[in-house]
Amino acid sequence: MERFSSKTVIISGAGAIGALAELGPRRLFLVTDPYFMKNGMARQVVEASKAGESEIFDGVEPDPTVDLAARGTARLRAFGADMVVALGGGSAMDCAKAMTFFAKGEMRLVAIPTTSGSGSEVTNFAILTHDKIKHPLVDDRIQPDYAILDSDLLQELPRSLIADAGFDVLSHAVEACCAKNAGELSGIYAREAFRSAYAALPASFAGRKEVRLKVHLAAAMAGVAFTQAGLGLCHAISHSLGGMFHVPHGRLNAILLPAVIGCNAHAATRQYAELARAAGMGGSADTIALRNLRSGLVRLRQELELPQTLSQAGIPPRAVWSQVGAIVAGALGDPCCDSNPVKPDDFLVRRILEEVTGRG
Repeated sequence: MERFSSKTVIISGAGAIGALAELGPRRLFLVTDPYFMKNGMARQVVEASKAGESEIFDGVEPDPTVDLAARGTARLRAFGADMVVALGGGSAMDCAKAMTFFAKGEMRLVAIPTTSGSGSEVTNFAILTHDKIKHPLVDDRIQPDYAILDSDLLQELPRSLIADAGFDVLSHAVEACCAKNAGELSGIYAREAFRSAYAALPASFAGRKEVRLKVHLAAAMAGVAFTQAGLGLCHAISHSLGGMFHVPHGRLNAILLPAVIGCNAHAATRQYAELARAAGMGGSADTIALRNLRSGLVRLRQELELPQTLSQAGIPPRAVWSQVGAIVAGALGDPCCDSNPVKPDDFLVRRILEEVTGRG
């Protein structure tokens, strides 16, 4: 028996931030980073909401820490908002989710993503860092009430951000397809998210702005899928490495994903083959489709000018192997491992690290 639900209302298209006013906030608390404060977008969102009173917390940093979320929570409690709006990438949304959770008030949460990757605008996940370890916070109470996907916010994306975030979408879809809690409905969302993102990412990377809403929607679909199905070992290792070395999450996923697929293949060949066929990479046999999926991801990684190894991403082999015990422990302790199709162990994580480390 499969249960499927998603409480998030998705509003998409050009000028979608105008829908904020329809939601009628009285006291709006905006969570964002200094970039959007400086370029005026934060103020534009506040004005679009037509809120009676507002406050802006613009202290979000990449890989938000528990301490940062605590500072924001104190500000949120003091202000007494009836609506919290997150503006930015995954870090802003993770921070706003954590703040809303710990503030424990009656407030609606609205997510306005400006990158197409994390899918956090529709998920019950948030990631906070403490002592160089990324800790997932998973609770239905932090799933946003509304996600506003405004294509006008996607016009000036750096190419590196398109690539990093895009592989986050792909890794969400791939892992959701074969996760232990996957079902027919979550599989439909995951396969369509993968198909759409895989097709549109090269054009978006090349500067074709008209395809960017497709990737934005794919990120949300992948988020819906993995909220239902779970994730896997790619994300578990990525969280562990990211907390220690501060390499962008999507970039680590791009390096890890083909290797993880290879290690999970014996338990998830059919699901991977279905994914490959959905994206036009199928073959007459499941094993051929699986091979084509891995090869296609490696080619796309090259096309998006992403590193092929951890060494190319700035993590030298000596740094990996000097910290391998902590990396393995962090990965195996991550909740994403619970839904991986193969039960991970120390040997499996080390095997993947050997494949992706590269030469110094």
